[in-house]
Amino acid sequence: MKEYNHKKIEEKWQKKWEETKINKIDKDNDKKEKFYVLDMFPYPSGTGLHMGHTESYTASDVIYRFKKLQGFNVLHPQGFDSFGLPAENYAIKTGISPQKTTQENMQNYIRQMKSLGLAYDFDEKLVTSSPKYYKWTQWIFGEFYKNGLVYKKTSKTNWCPSCQTVIANEQVVDGKCERCGAEIEQREVPGWFFKITDFAQELIDDLDNVDWPEYTKKNQRNWIGRSEGAIVKFQISNSKDQINSKSQNSNDKKFIEVFTTRVDTIFGCTYVVVAPEHEILNGIEDEKVKDYLEKAKNKTEMERMEAKKKTGVKIEGLKAINPFNNEEVPVFVADYVIGSYGTGAVMAVPAHDERDWEFAKKYNLDIKISVLSYGGSTGVENNNVKEINKEEIEKIIGDGAFINYGYLVNSGDFTGMKSERAKNEMTVWLEENNLGRKQINYRLRDWSISRQRYWGCPIPIVYSPDGEPHLIPEEHLPWKLPEDVDFVPTGVSPLAKSDELKKRTEEIFGEGWTPEYDTMDTFVDSSWYFLRYPDVHNEKEFCSKSRLKNWLPVDVYIGGAEHTYMHLLFARFFTKALKKLGYLEFDEPFMKLRHQGMVLDKDGNKMSKSKGNVINPDDMVERFGADAVRTYMLFVAPLEDAVMWNENNIVGIVRFLEKVWKISQDKKIIKDKKEITEEELKALNNLLHKTIKKVTQDVEEFSFNTAISQMMIFVNECSRYDKLPKDAIEKFLILLAPFAPHITEEIWQSLGNEKSIFEAEWSGYDEELTKDDEIELVVQVNGKVRDKIKVSAEISEDEAREEALKSEKVQKYIEGKEIKKAIYVKGKLLSIVV
Repeated sequence: MKEYNHKKIEEKWQKKWEETKINKIDKDNDKKEKFYVLDMFPYPSGTGLHMGHTESYTASDVIYRFKKLQGFNVLHPQGFDSFGLPAENYAIKTGISPQKTTQENMQNYIRQMKSLGLAYDFDEKLVTSSPKYYKWTQWIFGEFYKNGLVYKKTSKTNWCPSCQTVIANEQVVDGKCERCGAEIEQREVPGWFFKITDFAQELIDDLDNVDWPEYTKKNQRNWIGRSEGAIVKFQISNSKDQINSKSQNSNDKKFIEVFTTRVDTIFGCTYVVVAPEHEILNGIEDEKVKDYLEKAKNKTEMERMEAKKKTGVKIEGLKAINPFNNEEVPVFVADYVIGSYGTGAVMAVPAHDERDWEFAKKYNLDIKISVLSYGGSTGVENNNVKEINKEEIEKIIGDGAFINYGYLVNSGDFTGMKSERAKNEMTVWLEENNLGRKQINYRLRDWSISRQRYWGCPIPIVYSPDGEPHLIPEEHLPWKLPEDVDFVPTGVSPLAKSDELKKRTEEIFGEGWTPEYDTMDTFVDSSWYFLRYPDVHNEKEFCSKSRLKNWLPVDVYIGGAEHTYMHLLFARFFTKALKKLGYLEFDEPFMKLRHQGMVLDKDGNKMSKSKGNVINPDDMVERFGADAVRTYMLFVAPLEDAVMWNENNIVGIVRFLEKVWKISQDKKIIKDKKEITEEELKALNNLLHKTIKKVTQDVEEFSFNTAISQMMIFVNECSRYDKLPKDAIEKFLILLAPFAPHITEEIWQSLGNEKSIFEAEWSGYDEELTKDDEIELVVQVNGKVRDKIKVSAEISEDEAREEALKSEKVQKYIEGKEIKKAIYVKGKLLSIVV
């Protein structure tokens, strides 16, 4: 028998595929139905591919090969998200330019991808740090700028003292820089922003139109944070000269405007809270307040929103008047209220908000109930209830806030109303009396894209001598990244050190003109890259209209769930913005999204250099072969679950592939089916068609592990035969080919096929042949399983009952008893009740 040598076979076919360019895609072929399957492209770090890449890229490769075999024209591209901090930090450490290290790393990644048998056409690769690519990143920035979707402002931002740059909210984790782990500071920094908030509602609504994991959609909705409520004006009383407030109506009264989603609870308001940024605090002289404001400056929004212990300071001499009952309540400043959300002020109702409850308890503030649950022991079941006395309130309050909807109590003319009705009527009352209005707010903030680093896309803006910004005209794009730069971060953008950039700017625009020195957040590069793949060599457009129409949107996108709040959200924003500007005809970039789980070591630990448990894909391919590594990664667990890499377990996959090989070598592969008994042929055909159906459906559903399990069952059954029909083996090989492309190509050729297996057609199945002649019928008596009997798959209910009653195991439990009824589920169950 010819030995199965994975090294020899895999090297042979990888070379063959490259020579024949079998993975070349005809991007203008509109005769076949298109299918666009995409990976989240990698950052080319010096460490190379990791096992997480191996899993997700194999998954997309399986889909690519599967769809190709089904007759689709499939686009399965790959590229490199090559701008960013790792290459720049390496340059700072070694003095080697990011341009050089990035190029070297990319070559290593390509080698590794080829060694895994991943079917990419690298002639069509995309590199975000290439001027040919970032020219169009700059062009898109320009289109956004011309249409009011980009603006510059100075604002308090997250500053990483280690990376020496601004960090977006989405890149702050537990108050630390996601990239380096340094504690984030707050600084006033001028920067450029994309108006992602213009699309907040669309970003929520259109999640209903895509096939994404529900938890991913839920997390995006929560991040965008839509809340519907009311603005309420609380008039200020007893204001001192130190308190500043804008005049807000014709009577020149001064108000604090609060935003609330629960105006129905307003009769329970016992204090008002303003954010440290609120304008009313401008020029404050109270030392306690000033000290508090100083401490709040250095906290990030995330820290403030997520703080377990709520802190605040009372603003002495300041009261706010509740417009519904004219009661005066104290005013606090507290950093858990965010200045950029809503109005930067909230009404506090401790009885009906857990955060307010905690704060009120801490500072010994009043707690007033204004809503009670529907029905129950409180007696609030009808509109006759008017007031609840103090003794009853103390009984009801207990140990926490009642945060649900209910009936209003102690709420003046609104007492007895249900919360839903009261919210509407109270909002109408506010509007009629010029004391408020209906309002929808979002937690989402505009995207800060300015970075004070070198290795990124230059922002295509120059400033006139009077400091006014001007967009660089298209004829000067790409506005290239200068190379005469010292990479060492100083807190000032490295581009400010470039003499070449300053000289270039003055030569083109005139004396006294200066360039923008910030570069773009690298998430800008990846926010539109999927639009470029169908036309990567186009120098006149980011993508031709015909190819956009033919290939977009992406049919299947595979990558990590950690990108929910950044890349996936930003890519959706870019799509909607470009559609609004008339460049796209679709709303969503990725119609189907699937996440891969994390790859852990054999003990369930996350892989990291510090733990010394990182697995190098190169080593595993060398030892076990690419086909075994690919198949194991998709077999060991469902795609979205964590994968535990265990070398002892991959041996089982190696044996499976060896068994496939052995069948092709040991067994007599025959063309004439008459050499096999009719009974054997029927059984084999039945299993084959079951396998084709199962694998087809499972691959469509990304249930790769169960597809592989079914193929294992088929191979084990084949091992029992001395002779096997050639067409049956070929149909099976086509099923296995997307998972293990090298071994299947080799066996396919050995069976006399001249063309590649990937030029064959996906195996179809006969539904009738997937049905069993016999089934195992479960028999229950009074809900408990008493026997399992073999019966005809087409057995009737009467026949099933007759066969069940013959069973000694069943008779034991029904003897001498009356059968009250029998429930029959065809093909599965007979349940007898006695």
